[in-house]
Amino acid sequence: MATESYQAVGRRKTSIARVRLIKGSGKIVINNEPLDNYFGSETLKMIVRQPLETTKSLNQFDVYANVFGGGISGQAGAIRHGISRALLEVNTEMRPSLKKAGFITRDPRMKERKKYGQKGARKRFQFSKR
Repeated sequence: MATESYQAVGRRKTSIARVRLIKGSGKIVINNEPLDNYFGSETLKMIVRQPLETTKSLNQFDVYANVFGGGISGQAGAIRHGISRALLEVNTEMRPSLKKAGFITRDPRMKERKKYGQKGARKRFQFSKR
């Protein structure tokens, strides 16, 4: 019995999520843990569910995600991006609603690197004239 699955990769900051959608009852598993155990905050759980709620397919697919790198906020964003891309593989007619919500676009904001001769990316050492 070969079940049809849809795969996609989502990225946010330094987090990378590999997402698999399988027709099912709507359970979400992240790194072999249920969504409620992996993310403590309701805000992060909501971020992960957003693409499924937007396309009204919350109870149609089981979501299995492997995510690594970054912090929990970046990981939630990466999973959201991956789910959105996988939903496009399922049905390309979902694209306008996902695009309007901004889930397809990869967020390019990253941490700026530290520059040599400075304390950080922008902060400089205290200036002294004499």
